[in-house]
Formats: sequence, C-alpha cells, structure tokens
Amino acid sequence: MPIITSIRKQKKSSRVNVFLDGKYGFGIDLDNFVKLGLRVEQGLSVGEIKKIIGKADFQIIYEKFLKFSMLRPRSKKELTDWLKRKKVHESMYRKLFLKLKHLDLIDDEKFAQWWVGQRLRFRAKSVRELSQELYRKGIDKNIIKDVLENSEIDENKAIKKLIEKNKWRWSKYDTATAKKKRTEYLLRKGFSWDVVKKAVNN
Repeated sequence: MPIITSIRKQKKSSRVNVFLDGKYGFGIDLDNFVKLGLRVEQGLSVGEIKKIIGKADFQIIYEKFLKFSMLRPRSKKELTDWLKRKKVHESMYRKLFLKLKHLDLIDDEKFAQWWVGQRLRFRAKSVRELSQELYRKGIDKNIIKDVLENSEIDENKAIKKLIEKNKWRWSKYDTATAKKKRTEYLLRKGFSWDVVKKAVNN
C-alpha cells in the first residue's frame, strides 16, 4: 500500500502536491485535501488514490467552469457547448450543472432578459432578430416569446436609430436606389414590412 511521504503546497496555487513513497503521486485542491484528512505516513489503497484523483480532476474542471459562467450570464446551451469544447466527460455534466444551479447561475429566462436588455442598450434590434439570437443560444421558444413580449421593444425608435447610424451606406446612390437599398437592408434586419415602409417613407 502506497504511503504519503510528503505534502507540498504548489507555488501560486491553492493546491498541494502529494508524494507517495517518495515520488509525486497527485495534485489536489486544498478544500478536498482538508475534507479527506490526508496526512504524512497515511497509507492509501489503489482504489482510494483513484477516488482522490477523480475528486481533484473534477475540482479543476469545476473551477474553470465556474469562472466561465461568471464572466457574464450564460444560457444552458452555452455552458453545455463549453463542456463539449473542453472535452469534459458527460458523466460530470449533471453534478457540474447542479453546483451552478445551487449558485443561481443557470436560468435561461434570466439570461434571455439580460441578453435582450444588453442588445437593446447598445444596438438597434428588431424583435425578430432578437428572437433569432436567443434561439441560437438555445432558449426555449416559450421563454423567448414571454421575454420579448415583456421587454416593451419600440421597433419604430430602433429602426430610426439604425437608419441614422447607417445612412452613409446609401449616400452614394440616387434617391430611388438609396430607398430600395435601405428597404432591403432593414428587412434583412428582421423588421416587418409595415415598420420598414413607414420608416423609409418618412
């Protein structure tokens, strides 16, 4: 049975290195180190070592996952995509999501409200374009519908801002061509024909 012969704190990290029989055995975070009560001269079976390494590996992933989730609000799909990119085994997903849920860091409705608020604050957006963005973020269509209905989006105001911001695009064309180009651009941005027609004619 391997014996813990020394324990050394890692430089610039809240982790320690555990040496077994004089050789490096594994690294582990301080929280798990304390919880497990590891100490010098303690014997560990192969099974115990595997469990400890599993806990240590999970903690590393969790800390990175937590950091990613706290940079800004995230949808569940964004979090899932991150786990896939990092090639995290699916067996860890449930426990990782439960931890974030406990910290109130997973809520697609709150994410959708935040997303719409941010997009409207910095950009002129149509309801349709916002709906498409939320759909790509993995938000349920019922949540999208509720959030957008309660966001009091003024498309007439948004389209005026968009026209003013992009008027340079059409300055080189004659009046008729500029009107046609402007109409096509606004329709591509997701505004309805009625809203576009009214804005362009004005």
